Amino acid sequence: MDDKTVWILTGPTATGKTALSLETARRWNCEIVCMDSMQIYRGMDIGTAKPTAEERAAAPHHMLDICEPEESYSVAQWVEDASARIREIQARGRRALIVGGTGFYLRALRRPMAMGVAAGDPAVRGALEREAAEPGGRERLHGRLREVDPVTAGRLHPNDVRRVVRALEVWQLTGKPFSAQPQETGEAPFRTRCAALTMDRERLYRRIDRRVEQMMKQGLPEEVRGLWERGLTAEHQSMKGIGYKELIPWLKGETSLAEATALIQQNSRHYAKRQWTWFRAEPDVRWVDAEAADAQEQIERAWMEECV
Repeated sequence: MDDKTVWILTGPTATGKTALSLETARRWNCEIVCMDSMQIYRGMDIGTAKPTAEERAAAPHHMLDICEPEESYSVAQWVEDASARIREIQARGRRALIVGGTGFYLRALRRPMAMGVAAGDPAVRGALEREAAEPGGRERLHGRLREVDPVTAGRLHPNDVRRVVRALEVWQLTGKPFSAQPQETGEAPFRTRCAALTMDRERLYRRIDRRVEQMMKQGLPEEVRGLWERGLTAEHQSMKGIGYKELIPWLKGETSLAEATALIQQNSRHYAKRQWTWFRAEPDVRWVDAEAADAQEQIERAWMEECV
């Protein structure tokens, strides 16, 4: 397989993607492009399970710490920025290895969504963009889109403001859902091969619980307190992440630390379940038992063989 093929390693949280990605990078001269919607934020390290300094030293990592937690960052922005990093890696004669569990990012990279051929209206678009900028605006717009065009809403994350606004703009101007409009072809920018890690569900849930406990010992409450004192609130995109949103009530004195910890564990388990569902719906994904003795070899075979 040529070096221009992009390898992807994904799967639910806590399945061991980091360790296997580092081994892959060592064996195949890879640079890692992180596919995680929370690891993009500076100063949010513990709760996002960001690779450590030692792990980053073992292989070049990209798409970490690229924006401040006060900033919003869309799926479309990630695809644009990650694609640029991939091209740079390939220009250096190395292989790009995408690692992470954000399903929206994976789908947007592999199956780009065309923006449609219907004419736009700057006034309508501007009004929608101003509404999106209001507190809770992204969620309201996505909810509205879900009512009028559930097919498109199901493909878009609320943070993908540009495409949510475009879909609502088209609906308002034509009276027809965006999904029913003529579309230009959205061409995938890269040839990809995707392997996804899995393991026994109850074992993964126990791993998740232990990892959350370790995060709390490493200082996650203090990390969230620092962000809170910096001015971050529950309305910021970054603070809606698991491990951060659950600790805000604790900071306000509305719940105990033990209750917040249990809620982080519960929400992390639910997130893993949603990831399983999401990745199973993705085409051309090879599943690998993360605990298999030959997991590394299975992953490499998945990348090198045609997916079926």
